[in-house]
Amino acid sequence: MARTGKSTYRVLGIDPGLNITGYAVLDFGNGEPKILEAGALKTNPKAPMAERIALLYKDLCETIEELKPQAAAVEQLYAHYKHPRTAILIGHARGIILLACQNAGLELHDLPATKVKKSLTGNGHASKRQMQLAVQSVCKLTEPPEPADVADAIAIALCAGNRILSV
Repeated sequence: MARTGKSTYRVLGIDPGLNITGYAVLDFGNGEPKILEAGALKTNPKAPMAERIALLYKDLCETIEELKPQAAAVEQLYAHYKHPRTAILIGHARGIILLACQNAGLELHDLPATKVKKSLTGNGHASKRQMQLAVQSVCKLTEPPEPADVADAIAIALCAGNRILSV
């Protein structure tokens, strides 16, 4: 799956969440990866579920259309037995994210959080703060990305882009 013939390869990294979905689009191929855009898609926790899902889908589709990534990487769902409701809510968001990426024809990659963390910090169980600092260092940012969901999305895109281009 090594990429040849193109000067850059654009990857969308997504940290799924129903309240906040972190996203980042990075260009690979001309030296160091470059952050094209990174941010958070937010929904109102008090709004009806269907409204929140529709808004997330709309916002993500607009982001994909505007930034035109060739691939997307989404963090796999991790559920802790003490917080089943959280897993269900993230599952709603993740389903919408996968649908938007599939409908846009993006090459899709599922990445476990532990692999993303290990690829950036060397520790598969790095804290949110460690991830923010690692992303700041790797991307030569003046400050750590905020909120942590954005740092996670950048890390997901970095991990996926590096894996895609090295295969």
